[in-house]
Amino acid sequence: MSTAGISANKLELLQIASAVAHEKSIDKAIVLEAIEEAIQKAAKLRYGSELDIRANLDPVTGEMALKRVVTVVEDVENESTEIDLPSAKLDHPEAEIGYEITTILPPIEFGRVQSQMAKQVIVQKVREAERERQFNEYKDRVGEIINGIVKRVEYGHIIVDLGRAEGVIRREEALPRENVKGGDRIRAYIHEVRQEPRGSQIFLSRAHPQFMAQLFSQEVPEVYEGIIQIVSVARDPGSRAKIAVYSNDNSIDPVGACVGMRGSRVQAVVNELQGERIDIIPWTDDAATFIVNALQPAEVAKVVIDEGDNRIEVVVPDEQLSLAIGRRGQNVRLASQLSGWAIDIMTEEQESERRQKEFAERSQLFMTALDVDEMIAQLLVSEGFETLEEVGYVTQEEVTAIEGFDEDTAIELQTRAREFLERQKQEQDATRKAAGVEDAVLTIEGVTMAMAVAFGENEVKTVEDVAGLIPDDLRGYTELKNGEKVHEDGILESFGLSNQAATDMIMRARVEAGWIDASELEPEVEEEVAVEALVSTEPTADSVFKS
Repeated sequence: MSTAGISANKLELLQIASAVAHEKSIDKAIVLEAIEEAIQKAAKLRYGSELDIRANLDPVTGEMALKRVVTVVEDVENESTEIDLPSAKLDHPEAEIGYEITTILPPIEFGRVQSQMAKQVIVQKVREAERERQFNEYKDRVGEIINGIVKRVEYGHIIVDLGRAEGVIRREEALPRENVKGGDRIRAYIHEVRQEPRGSQIFLSRAHPQFMAQLFSQEVPEVYEGIIQIVSVARDPGSRAKIAVYSNDNSIDPVGACVGMRGSRVQAVVNELQGERIDIIPWTDDAATFIVNALQPAEVAKVVIDEGDNRIEVVVPDEQLSLAIGRRGQNVRLASQLSGWAIDIMTEEQESERRQKEFAERSQLFMTALDVDEMIAQLLVSEGFETLEEVGYVTQEEVTAIEGFDEDTAIELQTRAREFLERQKQEQDATRKAAGVEDAVLTIEGVTMAMAVAFGENEVKTVEDVAGLIPDDLRGYTELKNGEKVHEDGILESFGLSNQAATDMIMRARVEAGWIDASELEPEVEEEVAVEALVSTEPTADSVFKS
């Protein structure tokens, strides 16, 4: 082969490397490194795989140098790649431990096998570099909306060509009943970017709450500029959504700004989401007011908040019940997701029946335990007394404050209440012992004698048994079985424990059992957060309650 021919081949190799690097948008040095590795493997196939053979490609001239390397060591373990110091000094007096002796090898002829191997190595290295480039390019773009072209649809999953990468909208992240075909332009939210064994995966979503938030950011300048902030979003993709907005400028109506002139702004978002109905709700830090707004268009008569359990009870007029709940519970479910509160809805009639039932039960309890007539029992209930403990251990003045009750009556009622509670406690203690519940269980903070009896009835007998429970075991839970809601009773469900109280009880049991250290129960110090800190300048995943 002539010198001109060799030079042309070398130049062609560099041109190929440049073309591949440009096409795949990767560094040319990576392609050259892949070529060097391919030639090294081919050379090992020719001279011996046990040898340390290295190839060096000059990025300017295209000259390829092939050499064998032997390293100087104290104790030779592999004669193919190592040599001892005395032997090395025979030909290389300057040799020291760690010195590398190189021998130039003649160029190799590439046969079919060597060529195939070289091609596989180069393709693999280039593919890895391309995946790394895609990951680095898109990992910091999570939370953005991106445009692409539908490449194909496979089993409901939409493969999207993003230009220099491919993304996938999984079936559950696509809008239901949306008809998408190859060649369609599509917008999606970059939900997650991660590296997997078969390469970087860019997961897109059109069903994520943040997709809607970002669409409003694009359509409403006030949202983009941070004047209006999106606090939370709840979606039933393709059907209905609720979005809570807050304005940092009192002169700007956040709902009106998001709706736009004649609904132009919200309509643009609705069109992108295939006609999804959107309720825009003004955000307020008053939970009751916010939830009343979130349940629109239903009218609410009354709300009762249980902050300890993060639960709110909503009373609506009888004719408003179906509207408040919504089709298949959609309205109340979205309101719950939007607010982060568990919402129980009942009609005024249902609430009245429940209150009457509770009144009758408490009256009967006082009549039986205190041995009083119905009128006195009802007076106690009417004045807000709910338990015998309240009657027995409040101050005497609180009892005498009831109209018609004098000091002697108060003393007698409180004495009877305390005596009944003491007898009940003794009976419960006997029941507890008979059930085999250890005394140590009563040392767990929050555990009462009645609770210990309930533990015994459910084969929970030691501190370790309590420590091994989870809050649902104590409070009960509801799950779907064969399409129907099935409720499993909790051991202490009748005691009305909040989730936090149940968790605290179990954690204290774990301390008593020696499973964890008491320091782990110390609450973390949280700084007060202003409204401005609750929501970001631009809507992000952290500012949205996830569905």
